[in-house]
Amino acid sequence: MPSSVLLLAQTLIRFPSITPHDHGCLDFIEAYLAPLGFISHRLDKQGTSNLYAKCDRGGKNYCFAGHTDVVPPIDNALWTYPPFAAEVHHNILYGRGAVDMKGGIAAYLAALPVLLKKHPDESFSLLLTSDEEGDATYGTPVVLEWLRAHNETIDICLVGEPTARTSIGDTIKIGARGSLNALLKVKGVAGHVAYQNLAKNPIPSLLTFLQTLQEPLDQGTDIFEKSTLQITSIDVGNATTNLIPDNVTARFNVRFNPHHTGESLEHYFKHRASNLLEDYELHMITTGEAFEGCKTHIAASYAKKIDHLTGKNVELSTHGGTSDARFIKDICPVFELGLRTDQAHKINEHVSIEDLETLQKIYETIF
Repeated sequence: MPSSVLLLAQTLIRFPSITPHDHGCLDFIEAYLAPLGFISHRLDKQGTSNLYAKCDRGGKNYCFAGHTDVVPPIDNALWTYPPFAAEVHHNILYGRGAVDMKGGIAAYLAALPVLLKKHPDESFSLLLTSDEEGDATYGTPVVLEWLRAHNETIDICLVGEPTARTSIGDTIKIGARGSLNALLKVKGVAGHVAYQNLAKNPIPSLLTFLQTLQEPLDQGTDIFEKSTLQITSIDVGNATTNLIPDNVTARFNVRFNPHHTGESLEHYFKHRASNLLEDYELHMITTGEAFEGCKTHIAASYAKKIDHLTGKNVELSTHGGTSDARFIKDICPVFELGLRTDQAHKINEHVSIEDLETLQKIYETIF
């Protein structure tokens, strides 16, 4: 079995595990963990592959969580090196998942022998899934359900998602804003543009409504930035220049802090729509609530260890997108710490060998 962080990362990248297909990643990880004393439980469901593995030595249970699935390469022809070949050029490893997040998994797997030796009385576990980049319906929530049913407890969880902004270890993510997606359809009456009195154009009222949503929702909190709303599409589907359309749709997303909940925002947008629009449909879904997964003083203790190792100040942040930490925070404190975010989901996704080795050292030290 490969042991260096580079060889581990290359092996994982070479599994073409596009969501929700694992393509053997978890089989490899399970085989790697067995000689280290881990007992594995495969909790696959509805085409999603899940693994909970634990080296139980009676002490606190320190868990590493992550996902083996990756987003599609978009277009293989646009890559300088094949996305699943895991080629190394000038000390840079290229491949889909290099930073999000097979590189992080590799760093933790490489760190495990040191962690187990340094902490002989503590337990270590891994919670891995293959659908984090998708709907996340049959992944981490399924494992958490199994943990509860078997009275299995986790004392603290590290999620290996990419978090670093400029250098490895510069950011610990201790929470996240919530996310709400909305689909708005405004209806009108189709007609000829020359006879506008016989038609009703739905576009102006939609634009007026969307313009009112540009007002600030709040001013943020001490650890959460302001809530933001982004209009992601406006669609008419009208290829004709002389036709007033009968409807127009728009989509928008809100990333919100704890000043709001998904439910409170739904009430807010429904109220605004009822005052400004006539014939419309508004559908909303909250994919995650805002949360603080790890208390500041707990994360600060980990930050001090990283400061000592790297010589750089560590920021405690709630910036960025959602991860499976939004589920794990219901059972234990959880924080995120991984590789740099700038390459996530990019064509020619890559990571330096130095960054992988630095992250491995941080993982060896963090607990």
